[in-house]
Amino acid sequence: MRIGAHVDQADPLAEADARSAEAVQFFLSDPQGWKAPKPRADADRLRAAEVDLYVHAPYVINVATLNNRIRIPSRKLLLGHAHAAAEIGAKGLIVHGGHVNAGDDLSVGFDNWRKTFAYAAESGGFPLPILIENTAGGDNACARRLDALARLWDALGDHEVGFCLDTCHAYAGGEELLDLVDRVKAITGRIDLVHANNSKGGFNSGQDRHDNLDGGTIDPELLVAVIRAAGAPVIVETPGGVAGQGADIAFLREQLGTGA
Repeated sequence: MRIGAHVDQADPLAEADARSAEAVQFFLSDPQGWKAPKPRADADRLRAAEVDLYVHAPYVINVATLNNRIRIPSRKLLLGHAHAAAEIGAKGLIVHGGHVNAGDDLSVGFDNWRKTFAYAAESGGFPLPILIENTAGGDNACARRLDALARLWDALGDHEVGFCLDTCHAYAGGEELLDLVDRVKAITGRIDLVHANNSKGGFNSGQDRHDNLDGGTIDPELLVAVIRAAGAPVIVETPGGVAGQGADIAFLREQLGTGA
């Protein structure tokens, strides 16, 4: 089980070394902006690295929305990030499940996800796995609750799509963590990556506020049980920089019995 952290994009490999991480996740552009990612000068070094790389798509992407001014640019930006992530040898591109606005038909949001994969297929498809991540808040979200996630997976049909399980988002989103992995896999058939985060907010609070693994409102033993059951690579998106994330990585290795 490869364990790592979300790090600054300037020099991901140096950040990995500082945390003794076997994997890193980072952005390729401003996570709150619409600019396409630029080619990286260190692309050759990243491709050759022994550290596993994951890219997180910008938060602004929402391919589910019925708003054309957001949905259409979101499709283009997601595909652009997929090609940029593949160029550096990333193992997956993580993107939030998105939502529709209040009063809109959620089923249209699921179909917009299907159209996103169809749009990519017109130019040969996504060049690396797209990992849809569950989200913490919103009553009109496509991937907050597992019943919605099941509808999303039904809509995507035969398209190849991966799943990223965020423990904070699940708990704050109102999903019990006990047996969560089995319930998720019954829908998706897979968990490709775990975002291992404790939660500052309470159960079903809808608050996307991460905490270190031994803090927050989730029992750390329960977090470890979920991560062990998932059996997937792990990224901590926890506070505290090198010290905080390094401690979380060390904690997981000790609890899971994995070496550095």
